[in-house]
Amino acid sequence: MIPIYAHHWSQVINGKIFSKVDTLSFKTISANAATVNKEWVVVDATDQIMGRFCSKVAKLARGKYKPNFTPHVDCGDNVIIINADKVKLTGNKWTDHISHTFTGYPGGQRDWTPAKYMAKGSKYYFEKVLKGMLPKTKLGNKILKNIYVYDGPEHPHQAQNPKTIDINALK
Repeated sequence: MIPIYAHHWSQVINGKIFSKVDTLSFKTISANAATVNKEWVVVDATDQIMGRFCSKVAKLARGKYKPNFTPHVDCGDNVIIINADKVKLTGNKWTDHISHTFTGYPGGQRDWTPAKYMAKGSKYYFEKVLKGMLPKTKLGNKILKNIYVYDGPEHPHQAQNPKTIDINALK
């Protein structure tokens, strides 16, 4: 007896078994702008390690935690980061980790530490870190605009009814 499965059909001709796979059950579903369901989420940065926290935020904003993730579509959530000023860095990175920028003019090399970025505003340091974790394309720039950073526990996005997510529960 030959087992016949729901997605296969078999046919016996002259003692030989011919089977064909039903291709309709194996279609890959790709998201597009019309089928994406974007949500608003709030994550708390209090006592979180900067790099580990931002990698999870970048995955949320990109949509990697969703089952219908499509690499060339913005299918991620809008992420609101609160208490951004209470984020941690391990070791002496606040003063010893140096980033170099160049203005384009002679003698225009500038050195930045995370402490200088945070003194300017935590939004700028989060933007620098998250930009490095997103694609370096137009899509990456669009995804970066879906991330909102605020120093205190308050944010102006109450009208979107954001849900609070425990970032430590994500991998």
